[in-house]
Amino acid sequence: MIAVGLVFTVLAALLHIYIFWMESLAWDGPQARKTFGVPDAEREATRAFAFNQGFYNLFLATAALLGVIVTAAGAPAVGLTLALTGTGSMLAAALVLFVSSPDKRRAAVTQGFLPLLSVAAIVIGLLV
Repeated sequence: MIAVGLVFTVLAALLHIYIFWMESLAWDGPQARKTFGVPDAEREATRAFAFNQGFYNLFLATAALLGVIVTAAGAPAVGLTLALTGTGSMLAAALVLFVSSPDKRRAAVTQGFLPLLSVAAIVIGLLV
Protein backbone atom coordinates (compact mmCIF):
# COMPACT_ATOMS: atom_id res chain seq x y z
CA MET A 1 0.00 0.00 0.00
CA ILE A 2 2.95 2.32 0.61
CA ALA A 3 4.02 1.88 -3.03
CA VAL A 4 0.53 2.95 -4.13
CA GLY A 5 0.79 5.96 -1.85
CA LEU A 6 4.13 6.89 -3.38
CA VAL A 7 2.65 6.72 -6.88
CA PHE A 8 -0.08 9.14 -5.77
CA THR A 9 2.65 11.27 -4.18
CA VAL A 10 4.40 11.60 -7.54
CA LEU A 11 1.12 12.43 -9.29
CA ALA A 12 0.25 15.05 -6.65
CA ALA A 13 3.73 16.57 -6.98
CA LEU A 14 3.43 16.73 -10.77
CA LEU A 15 0.07 18.50 -10.47
CA HIS A 16 1.57 21.03 -8.05
CA ILE A 17 4.53 21.61 -10.36
CA TYR A 18 2.02 22.36 -13.12
CA ILE A 19 0.23 24.78 -10.79
CA PHE A 20 3.61 26.40 -10.04
CA TRP A 21 4.19 26.83 -13.75
CA MET A 22 0.82 28.51 -14.27
CA GLU A 23 1.08 30.79 -11.22
CA SER A 24 4.74 31.76 -11.41
CA LEU A 25 5.76 31.46 -15.04
CA ALA A 26 2.62 31.64 -17.20
CA TRP A 27 0.29 33.92 -15.23
CA ASP A 28 -0.77 35.73 -18.41
CA GLY A 29 -1.15 32.55 -20.45
CA PRO A 30 -4.47 31.17 -21.64
CA GLN A 31 -4.44 28.13 -19.34
CA ALA A 32 -3.78 30.21 -16.21
CA ARG A 33 -6.47 32.68 -17.26
CA LYS A 34 -8.95 29.83 -17.72
CA THR A 35 -7.94 27.96 -14.56
CA PHE A 36 -7.83 30.87 -12.12
CA GLY A 37 -10.41 33.16 -13.71
CA VAL A 38 -8.69 36.36 -12.63
CA PRO A 39 -10.17 39.30 -14.53
CA ASP A 40 -7.77 41.13 -16.84
CA ALA A 41 -8.10 44.26 -14.70
CA GLU A 42 -6.74 42.35 -11.69
CA ARG A 43 -3.98 40.33 -13.37
CA GLU A 44 -1.18 42.81 -12.76
CA ALA A 45 -2.28 43.47 -9.17
CA THR A 46 -2.28 39.73 -8.41
CA ARG A 47 0.92 38.84 -10.28
CA ALA A 48 3.28 39.03 -7.27
CA PHE A 49 0.87 37.09 -5.08
CA ALA A 50 0.48 34.37 -7.72
CA PHE A 51 4.25 34.24 -8.27
CA ASN A 52 4.83 33.68 -4.55
CA GLN A 53 1.99 31.16 -4.28
CA GLY A 54 3.41 29.21 -7.19
CA PHE A 55 6.67 28.75 -5.35
CA TYR A 56 4.80 27.39 -2.33
CA ASN A 57 3.37 24.75 -4.65
CA LEU A 58 6.81 24.01 -6.07
CA PHE A 59 8.33 23.60 -2.59
CA LEU A 60 5.57 21.21 -1.50
CA ALA A 61 6.08 19.19 -4.68
CA THR A 62 9.83 19.12 -4.05
CA ALA A 63 9.39 17.80 -0.51
CA ALA A 64 7.01 15.12 -1.74
CA LEU A 65 9.30 14.02 -4.58
CA LEU A 66 12.32 13.97 -2.29
CA GLY A 67 10.29 11.72 -0.02
CA VAL A 68 9.74 9.25 -2.84
CA ILE A 69 13.42 9.32 -3.80
CA VAL A 70 14.67 8.90 -0.23
CA THR A 71 12.21 6.06 0.40
CA ALA A 72 13.38 4.31 -2.78
CA ALA A 73 16.99 4.82 -1.68
CA GLY A 74 16.35 2.77 1.45
CA ALA A 75 15.54 5.32 4.16
CA PRO A 76 11.77 4.92 4.52
CA ALA A 77 11.46 6.72 7.87
CA VAL A 78 12.89 9.93 6.43
CA GLY A 79 11.39 9.45 2.98
CA LEU A 80 7.85 8.78 4.13
CA THR A 81 8.07 11.70 6.54
CA LEU A 82 8.98 13.98 3.64
CA ALA A 83 6.27 12.50 1.41
CA LEU A 84 3.64 12.94 4.11
CA THR A 85 4.83 16.46 4.89
CA GLY A 86 4.52 17.47 1.25
CA THR A 87 1.22 15.77 0.48
CA GLY A 88 -0.25 16.49 3.90
CA SER A 89 0.44 20.19 3.40
CA MET A 90 -1.09 20.05 -0.08
CA LEU A 91 -4.18 18.40 1.40
CA ALA A 92 -4.39 20.92 4.24
CA ALA A 93 -4.18 23.84 1.79
CA ALA A 94 -6.94 22.29 -0.32
CA LEU A 95 -9.13 21.89 2.78
CA VAL A 96 -8.58 25.54 3.72
CA LEU A 97 -9.56 26.62 0.21
CA PHE A 98 -12.60 24.31 0.26
CA VAL A 99 -13.88 25.70 3.56
CA SER A 100 -13.00 29.35 3.04
CA SER A 101 -14.06 29.85 -0.59
CA PRO A 102 -17.24 28.05 -1.63
CA ASP A 103 -16.84 29.37 -5.19
CA LYS A 104 -13.45 27.62 -5.42
CA ARG A 105 -14.51 24.22 -4.14
CA ARG A 106 -13.97 22.53 -7.50
CA ALA A 107 -10.37 23.79 -7.54
CA ALA A 108 -9.90 22.65 -3.94
CA VAL A 109 -11.09 19.15 -4.78
CA THR A 110 -8.87 19.06 -7.86
CA GLN A 111 -5.74 20.06 -5.96
CA GLY A 112 -6.55 17.97 -2.88
CA PHE A 113 -7.71 14.66 -4.34
CA LEU A 114 -4.31 13.16 -5.22
CA PRO A 115 -2.71 14.27 -1.94
CA LEU A 116 -5.65 12.71 -0.06
CA LEU A 117 -5.11 9.40 -1.84
CA SER A 118 -1.38 9.60 -1.12
CA VAL A 119 -1.77 10.33 2.58
CA ALA A 120 -4.47 7.68 3.01
CA ALA A 121 -2.49 4.96 1.22
CA ILE A 122 0.76 5.71 3.05
CA VAL A 123 -0.91 5.84 6.47
CA ILE A 124 -2.82 2.60 5.80
CA GLY A 125 0.43 1.02 4.61
CA LEU A 126 2.17 2.05 7.81
CA LEU A 127 -0.63 0.71 10.00
CA VAL A 128 -0.93 -2.67 8.29
